[in-house]
Amino acid sequence: MRKLVYYVGASLDGYIAGPNAEFDFYPVSEDQLGFINARYPETVPTHLRKPFGLEHAPNLAFDTLVMGRGTYEPALAVPTTSPYGHLRQYVVSTTLTIDDPTVEVVPEDPIGLVRRLKAEDSHLDIWLCGGGSLAGSLLPEIDDLIVKSYPVVAGDGISMFTGGFDPTPFTPTDRHTFDNGTQLTWFSRTD
Repeated sequence: MRKLVYYVGASLDGYIAGPNAEFDFYPVSEDQLGFINARYPETVPTHLRKPFGLEHAPNLAFDTLVMGRGTYEPALAVPTTSPYGHLRQYVVSTTLTIDDPTVEVVPEDPIGLVRRLKAEDSHLDIWLCGGGSLAGSLLPEIDDLIVKSYPVVAGDGISMFTGGFDPTPFTPTDRHTFDNGTQLTWFSRTD
């Protein structure tokens, strides 16, 4: 069975974005971009794949993406309604309407969606792209975390997880440090 993997970037104090959804304060280096583009090319939005030389790169880790409305909406400013056209895209939202056959809006039961996706026959995993509220509601289904920890304190913003108190242990399995101090850490749910 494939896994739900929350692959996300966060500040040292656990924010995935600022209070107004800012994320441009995270330091990014060529070292970091090269590593991410080689290991997870499918996490690069479709409109950036050609400039990064990834237009023909295969999906290596994920073939499906689940995200909340707040994570999806910045794509509309690009403008695109299909920010990850090289993946199957699901947006969990009770208020959003999208007129694009490559993006499916799921108005309820994100846990049911994820369980159906996990049961599919695929050798690639499901990428939980964000945001914090959706991650909080899907915590019981998250198998792995891949966290880019940026060496910056945000002070306020959108939390990596939003929800009730639910201590859930994960075990670190690997870590890579980039030249700008950002660390990429892999975690697996602790049994």
